[in-house]
Amino acid sequence: MDTRRLRLLLELSRLGSMREVAEEMHVTTSTVSQQLAVLAREAGTPLIEPDGRRVRLTPAGRRLAEHAVTILAAVEAARLDLDPSAEPSGDLRVAGFATAVRRSLLPIAATLAGTHPRVRLLIHEHEPFEAFELLATDLMDLALTYDYNLAPAAFDPALTAIPLWEAPWGLAVPRDAEATEFAGFRDHDWIVNSRNTADEDVVRTVASLEGFVPRIVHRADSLDLVQDLIVAGLGVGLLPMDGPMLPGVRLLALPDTPVLLRSYAVTQRGRTGWPPLALMLRLLGAH
Repeated sequence: MDTRRLRLLLELSRLGSMREVAEEMHVTTSTVSQQLAVLAREAGTPLIEPDGRRVRLTPAGRRLAEHAVTILAAVEAARLDLDPSAEPSGDLRVAGFATAVRRSLLPIAATLAGTHPRVRLLIHEHEPFEAFELLATDLMDLALTYDYNLAPAAFDPALTAIPLWEAPWGLAVPRDAEATEFAGFRDHDWIVNSRNTADEDVVRTVASLEGFVPRIVHRADSLDLVQDLIVAGLGVGLLPMDGPMLPGVRLLALPDTPVLLRSYAVTQRGRTGWPPLALMLRLLGAH
């Protein structure tokens, strides 16, 4: 089977439209249709069927699309294995959340410039759902993402996720607040992330265990802005225990229900042998 046809089938399973596949792969819709017809003949079974004005994969098509993930990853790995000792060079595109950029990428950037000047690091700040989409469309080579132990992420089987580090989070409250436990803030307004639902899921989970429903009022992406809102008396929210705090903010540990942010390096399967990416993963493992 031609790997290009398998790629078209895989993209159709992801996008659900021949037109969108054609746009994504920079070919015509007619070409997509013809190549999938050839693939069906090679497979000896129908792979797509009409669904109103669109098409959908048959059960056989879905199974072949699942196999395509492994097949294409293996082909990519084999190609990279042809020159495993190549000197790393080229643009390495990384999408990551702000904390990982500061904690993991910035220290590496100086090392990389000194030891491997032919590798150019291109950094883009994105939340995990955005980074996953960029990986899927080949607009990024590496994503630095996160989840929480109380809100674990479900990684797509087409991706490889490598754990990097963990950081405990606590409840950030005004310094003069009388309560010292999570449940003591049941009547307060709450602040959560505006671009990702993971910390909101954690807040709701811990609150549920404490017997109340949090009143979520404010949403902010910047951790600095969360602190400003807390100092202004507008609410409470989760923040990293090891981060710098404003004088008007106090952090409460959550010993009964520990909250851990977990960071990952995520790539498409079969890509980790590419010399610049392999180098970056080694450097990340050292931090």
